[in-house]
Amino acid sequence: MPELPDIAAYLAALESRIVNQPLLQVRLFSPFLLRTTQPAMADVQGRVVHELRRIGKRIAIGLENDLWLVLHLMIAGRLHWQPQGAKRAARKCLAVFEFPSGLLALTEAGRKRRASLHILAGEQGLRSLDPGGIEVFACDLAAFRARLSAENRTLKRALTDPRLVSGIGNAYSDEILHAAKLSPVALTHKLSPEEWARLFAATRHTLELWVNRLCSNARAVFPEKVTAFREGMAAHGRYGEPCPRCGEKIQRIRYANNETNYCPRCQTGGKLLADRSLSRLLRGDWPRTLEELEALKHR
Repeated sequence: MPELPDIAAYLAALESRIVNQPLLQVRLFSPFLLRTTQPAMADVQGRVVHELRRIGKRIAIGLENDLWLVLHLMIAGRLHWQPQGAKRAARKCLAVFEFPSGLLALTEAGRKRRASLHILAGEQGLRSLDPGGIEVFACDLAAFRARLSAENRTLKRALTDPRLVSGIGNAYSDEILHAAKLSPVALTHKLSPEEWARLFAATRHTLELWVNRLCSNARAVFPEKVTAFREGMAAHGRYGEPCPRCGEKIQRIRYANNETNYCPRCQTGGKLLADRSLSRLLRGDWPRTLEELEALKHR
């Protein structure tokens, strides 16, 4: 799912392409995409775009008369910029938004249709879609700590809960925790003041780094290949590869359709975190440390 840096890149790319441009037409190709009935689609067509915003992991396009198009790409939704007259991608294309400068196409891979479009009126309408997570660049350490420690949760769960923190998901939470040298399963109520300071600084630094990097590219070339696995990431998607800080192999915890990546030497003091599927299989033989893991490899 595109996260804060990815959404920021889309907004940077759209800024020069659609702001101050009229939305000429919206063509919907999926009956499941549009989730609202009022205001109507006819109300936004012909309106000039005056503003772009990020609402959590959503893209909000502000039009004349205080109307908003809000896109949630979910896991497999992606945006594409095409010249006028381009043919839509069969099956994958859910909608095309036509502007004088070009076409903004929304596609979604796979058979499940999770992406959504809302047409809303006013600030109150926008607030109805805001999960309420704190904005990292608009808060201080005290507010950050208070929000994340409201309940005793693991750091991974707290960082990825949109009601607590805005815009962070599976990929960038891995990068943040690696930068902070903190375990993904550390509990928020057990962090020391120094660890909270590290986490806050790492969250800001990691997001700022990737926002700047992705937005710089997006202003030149529209981001057609938005992915959770990027060259230059320290932990996410790098299972089995060396940690760029200490050289130890990156490990993982797999659950449902997600995977958490971490460095056992930098983040967990040499302890391996139990992977649900493997720990069930190995039971008492599950290795607890890096040394035990190496011993298993040489049996």
